[in-house]
Amino acid sequence: MSQSNYSVTTDDFDAVLFDLDGVLTATAKVHAVSWKRMFDEFLSRRALDNNEPFIAFDIDTDYKLYVDGKPRLEGVRSFLAVRNIELPDGSPDTPVEEDTVYSLGKRKDQIFNSILETDGVEVYETSVAWIYHLHSQKIKTAVVSSSRNCEAVLKAANITDLFEARVDGKVAASLGIPGKPAPDTFLKAAQILDVNPKRCVVVEDAISGVQAGRAGGFGLVIGVNRNDDADALLDNGADVIVTDLGEMIK
Repeated sequence: MSQSNYSVTTDDFDAVLFDLDGVLTATAKVHAVSWKRMFDEFLSRRALDNNEPFIAFDIDTDYKLYVDGKPRLEGVRSFLAVRNIELPDGSPDTPVEEDTVYSLGKRKDQIFNSILETDGVEVYETSVAWIYHLHSQKIKTAVVSSSRNCEAVLKAANITDLFEARVDGKVAASLGIPGKPAPDTFLKAAQILDVNPKRCVVVEDAISGVQAGRAGGFGLVIGVNRNDDADALLDNGADVIVTDLGEMIK
């Protein structure tokens, strides 16, 4: 389903709030691969230690349903709960070798950063083109990401200056506000931009992200269908589905 005939103008909106991974950059694929590598290593070692069958982490189900778009630690907890695995939380100072929620998150981050250094960042140029189109109409833009790597990715992609506000995993943690699927990070971005949420557009490719957009009462939630998830995005909060944000340029 595509709604490329829909237009975002100042008649109805004053700001557009963008998710990062999968919307502006192709780093969603890097995140998915990083999660799989980390969890498969952990699960295979655990299966060997406990003489149990190894069931791999599946990107098409486990990543999309339990991890994608959520803050890192919540993603770890969510997936472990599905597998009925209990680990101590640990702390930011826990050694990465230990099996704790914090340590698994650290391992995933190390893998992600390693891939980022090696492969760089792919930018969706049509998304950037739409941002310039929005700026030409004096519509404000912000990036809202659960990732603690958001700032590094923006810099690597050379798109930091396209946004008047950034609310990411580090900002959320410092403010003590919950991440997606809660709407708080999007609401904080709207507050920073001094725009009523009803006059804001949320742009997301993750189920947890469109859930956040719906929960926050935003004026429009655009689901970017990168992975043949149109029905799931619509069911969870998207008002409009596009396969590419270039469709929004008139």
